[in-house]
Amino acid sequence: MNSQLHVLIVEDDADVAMACEQALQLEGYECGCMSSAEMAQKHLSADFAGVVVSDIRLPRMSGLDLLAAVHAMDAELPVILITGHGDISMAVQAMKDGAQDFLEKPFAPERLTEAVRRALERRRLVLEVRALREQLQSRDLMQQQLLGQSPAMQQLRRTVQSLASSEADVLIWGETGTGKEKVARSLHEASRRKDGNFVAINCGGLPETLFDSEIFGSEAGAFTGAGKKRIGKIEHASGGTLFLDEIESMPMAMQIKLLRVLQERVLERLGSNTLIPVDCRVIAATKVDLLALSQQGLFRADLYYRLNVITVNLPPLRERREDIPLLFEHFALQAAARHQRSVPELTPQRLQTLMAHDWPGNVRELRNMAERMTLGIDMGLQSAQAQTAEPSLAATVEAIERALIVDALRSHDGSLTRAAQALGTPKTTLHDKMRKYGL
Repeated sequence: MNSQLHVLIVEDDADVAMACEQALQLEGYECGCMSSAEMAQKHLSADFAGVVVSDIRLPRMSGLDLLAAVHAMDAELPVILITGHGDISMAVQAMKDGAQDFLEKPFAPERLTEAVRRALERRRLVLEVRALREQLQSRDLMQQQLLGQSPAMQQLRRTVQSLASSEADVLIWGETGTGKEKVARSLHEASRRKDGNFVAINCGGLPETLFDSEIFGSEAGAFTGAGKKRIGKIEHASGGTLFLDEIESMPMAMQIKLLRVLQERVLERLGSNTLIPVDCRVIAATKVDLLALSQQGLFRADLYYRLNVITVNLPPLRERREDIPLLFEHFALQAAARHQRSVPELTPQRLQTLMAHDWPGNVRELRNMAERMTLGIDMGLQSAQAQTAEPSLAATVEAIERALIVDALRSHDGSLTRAAQALGTPKTTLHDKMRKYGL
């Protein structure tokens, strides 16, 4: 039995509840018992991975009321009703209203386990279909967020897509400007936590004097000037994702406090002794080798191993030069729309310079250059041309070819047939090249 799928029994008769629980546990099902519908509601949500088995006659809120409440939240969450002899007509109506099944007292244990088996199988299929739909929807979003058709970027998108559905903490490594926060946001937006908060903390930009109140929160009167309760960043991230950027720059004293929270998943606000549980996924980012830092005594080794559950390495732009034309066009279009300017022409000379530059600032540097060119300021490009070596013949040819195809498609409103005629190349050949360049 899949341990993620379980049965919530709602029954105010302790003997009946125990009998149901024992029968299901003997078949390997994970169960939980509640004595009222009100209590059960607190444990149910639209993504509840299981089924509800409820008596119809309950104190205050009835099983039928619970059925209505469950279906208002998730119409595909199975509810099995337990009825007395006088409730049969009521149960039949409940079936019409969407109940999965009903069991008349007294019933054999086999009857219960069989009804639960069918309901769980239905629930499993429903959740699988939902997960696939979410995956397809997030894939389009991820394609826009993590732009590029190089093998390195295709692998990165596959990795992020695979990790998004898990709850594992992630450590992102990459040079300055490679897009570490964008990857972290993509992980959050493609996950089950996407409706929760994405809380980013720049670990290097937080003064030690404000660390406790900013990160953990504080109670009114905890220190001079604390006039009211403050919810800290970690608590605000509960139900969502906590992103710790530049984790290597966090002072040692702060690392010790953070480690306990990450291990125990509880915190205490400043000025309080109450433990507050936090449920957030932790994504950390760094541009240095944390293991080497920990070996030098400049970063806590226990915190490093706590963060380093899964590592995602981001490729620098110089190692995926084939993505430069696509990225430049993307940033130039954004800048043109923002500043209400025309899109700068990507001439063969400009393209050659872009392909030759080593991009120490990576994607961020390319974005800034595209913005400058859109504003008619070419100084950055000329400077880069003066500082970099000539590109390889193959890189130059590919870059020029891509630029010509883009220009032809633009001139002919995206028509493949007319663009092929203008370029003097077969339509099938043009289609293959468009796929190659990610057009």
